[in-house]
Amino acid sequence: MPHDRQHAITIRPSVLYFGTPVALVTTLDEHGAANITPMSSVWALGDRLVLGLSGESQGCVNLVRSGEAVVNLPDPSLQAAVERIARTTGRRPVPRYKQAMGYRHEADKFELAGLTRHPSRRVAPPRIAECPLQLETRLLHARNATPGLADDADDPGFLVIELEVLEVHAHAGVVLDGTQHVDTARWSPLLYVFRHYFGTGARLGRNFRAET
Repeated sequence: MPHDRQHAITIRPSVLYFGTPVALVTTLDEHGAANITPMSSVWALGDRLVLGLSGESQGCVNLVRSGEAVVNLPDPSLQAAVERIARTTGRRPVPRYKQAMGYRHEADKFELAGLTRHPSRRVAPPRIAECPLQLETRLLHARNATPGLADDADDPGFLVIELEVLEVHAHAGVVLDGTQHVDTARWSPLLYVFRHYFGTGARLGRNFRAET
């Protein structure tokens, strides 16, 4: 049934995840142990990525401290792997606000998710071999987007983080032969839509700036 375009109501949704790609952010802690942070608040502009991360997450702490991360982009086939680590944290003890949501500490998220470490070329954190796109990045800027919550253990707020993409790795199967372009007929991101997972459907058209 078509949407009623003449009648819109005002709502207050609990989240605004209206449809963004899932990312698995890999970082290293101060002891060199790798962590995976599943997240979906990410967007790109040129060679810059902007992330929104909880200030109490281990991935955020690692990234701000070390200045390095790999942003790995899974496809829909990895949904189960993502969900296996969704309610885990690298923090010990588990932050109070995460305890209330049933999170538990997990030291090795790679093993739990069934994912494979692969060495990066320009940063220390590993890439995730199974992800079709893997972006090595360095930190440019991080700011507290919710300073009024800094001392609230029940709602720690989040940081807005700007990254520079240093290198992009792609599975050969999602790259157009003989080009530097991702093949949009074969690459499909895993999407996070109001806390549900989706893949992409059939292509509807191309933007006038598309090069393929």
